[in-house]
Amino acid sequence: MRIVLENIKELVQVEDYSVRYKAGTAMASLPVLNNAYLVVQDGLIEGLGSMKDLDHEKLDNDVLMELDCSDRLVFPSYCDSHSSLIFPCGLENEFTQRLRGPYDQVRWRQDGIKRLAKLIENCTEDDLYEMALARLQELMALGTGAIEIKSGYGFTTSAELKILRIIKKIKENHAMIVKSTFLGAHTMPSLYTGDRQKYIELVVHEMIPQIAAEELADYIDVFCDQDFFTVTETEQILMAGMKYGLRPKLHANEFGSSGGVHAGVKYNALSVDYLNYLDEEEIGLLKEGETMPTVLPGAAFFMNMPLSPVRKMIESGLPVAMGSGYTADSSPSGNMNFVQSLGCINYGMTPEEAINATTINSAYAMGIEGICGSICRGKTANVFITRELPGYASLPYYFGSNLIETVILDGKII
Repeated sequence: MRIVLENIKELVQVEDYSVRYKAGTAMASLPVLNNAYLVVQDGLIEGLGSMKDLDHEKLDNDVLMELDCSDRLVFPSYCDSHSSLIFPCGLENEFTQRLRGPYDQVRWRQDGIKRLAKLIENCTEDDLYEMALARLQELMALGTGAIEIKSGYGFTTSAELKILRIIKKIKENHAMIVKSTFLGAHTMPSLYTGDRQKYIELVVHEMIPQIAAEELADYIDVFCDQDFFTVTETEQILMAGMKYGLRPKLHANEFGSSGGVHAGVKYNALSVDYLNYLDEEEIGLLKEGETMPTVLPGAAFFMNMPLSPVRKMIESGLPVAMGSGYTADSSPSGNMNFVQSLGCINYGMTPEEAINATTINSAYAMGIEGICGSICRGKTANVFITRELPGYASLPYYFGSNLIETVILDGKII
């Protein structure tokens, strides 16, 4: 059965063939078809083009629904390549305390992770699953169609397995495309402060083999930063994960030049994320590899951190992806439209660059650029239809509004 979207004012991010990502000056390129149509069949994008070329007779009678998109825009769904949305509650009380006086940003992150880990120990899988589903429903309405979800609030093998099993259940039952990342090395648990190697051995020799045996993760991540995990510790954990087929992704340079970028490029990480600090040498390293630099504007906004040098990165020829960083302790929002707005307002990106950073480039950062991130024949039909708007720049411009009217995931209207 087919769904036909007709009279689309702007069909945004159109490709004749799938590209891996857009880098440098190409990030300013955003192909748009005006007065267009889009045909969806069996969960895939079957056809697209100008309305004058739409032949209803060729579509025969196998049309389930026709949608009139006059004065509306159609986008590929956002791909959020960095989230940790399996958490038991917000940290509103801690946030309020933070507002009453100066705070240590590193200590805030460490304490927040530990607080959530303690709470998760006492939550059932069913409760955490229901909480995650509620968050995903909200994100779908805001335009997200694919998401990477990390563990990391475990500190014990049983707790990490619990989180990853929830992610697996979401994968199997939710309309969104989901990728799972094992982040056992999020911060050092207080219990192991005096013997860091003992915890690393727990991650390497117990957690990773069990996770691999149950096929619970696609990727492995380490928080490689000052006062978190050193480069040596990071490499030990990454190599253990890679032996089981887990490709690296890394937290890097949130609080300083940590060596995480070097480790990411060395081990061919799919992405290095945060990058609040990035020097010329690290930019050069990233240009030599295939690791996607990923910026988390929501986290920098919430934590009041220095901003990644996005303009310098793009002008040097790098690609840039953006994710929400959605989690309770550092970025309690998964709104990718707001992420686009921050990209434009705080980082000096153009609307075209921000859209590329939250669609095709972020799809690459989670390993799904071949099926998501653009409007292209044969790709998964994950798209959204806006309200009546003058043009695509309206999305980052109206930073506080949800401008989405209809969501289609896997070829079905949600």
